[in-house]
Amino acid sequence: MDHLEVTSDGRYGIATCEFSGQLVKIDLAARAVVGYLKLGAGVSNPFKKLTALFKKRHGDHEATAMPQDIRSSPDGKVFYVADMKGGGVFLVDPIAFLRVGFIKTGIGAHGLYPSRDGTSLYVTNRGWSTTSGGRHGPGSISVLDFSTRQIVSSWPVPGGGSPDMGNVTADGRELWVSGRYDDEVYVFATATGTLTHRIPVGREPHGLCVWPQPGRFSLGHTGNMR
Repeated sequence: MDHLEVTSDGRYGIATCEFSGQLVKIDLAARAVVGYLKLGAGVSNPFKKLTALFKKRHGDHEATAMPQDIRSSPDGKVFYVADMKGGGVFLVDPIAFLRVGFIKTGIGAHGLYPSRDGTSLYVTNRGWSTTSGGRHGPGSISVLDFSTRQIVSSWPVPGGGSPDMGNVTADGRELWVSGRYDDEVYVFATATGTLTHRIPVGREPHGLCVWPQPGRFSLGHTGNMR
């Protein structure tokens, strides 16, 4: 298990299983696994978008997806799942537990952070589709519009970089993310997409906690709230 999101009614938790290419759905009251969903490759034929519930714990298969962060849409009807291998985000119906779409973002899609006004989703693209990368890769931030489910903007890291994990400030004005393979932290102005700061840090920063965060429930990881 890697990252987790909770359904709008608080009944189920859905977590990503990074190395088996699956999601796992858990009944939180019963503390029991409901089932598994194998995500498969990125873009699929429209008639094959709905993937059957995968109930085995682990199959003898090579994972074709590498799910990372997972976030609910503002209305709770769709969960977005970052796929580092596929370079985009899966759209999953959390109740039916079915895959319903895929949106290309950039190489190494990894972190998902909603804007404070609930209109956009910031997707960090790490620039590498594996767990090991080099310096100055083609890292970027993709801005996804929740209402249209389209990418409306892309913010490159000047000179290359590797945006990884972080969060939006409480006032919504800045997106802070670690630069995994470049030993730095990036600060983007959300109004313009401009990289305003590059802060040198130690080796391979992965998580970055921006605190305090608004919200009632902790989703774990680096201070993610909802």
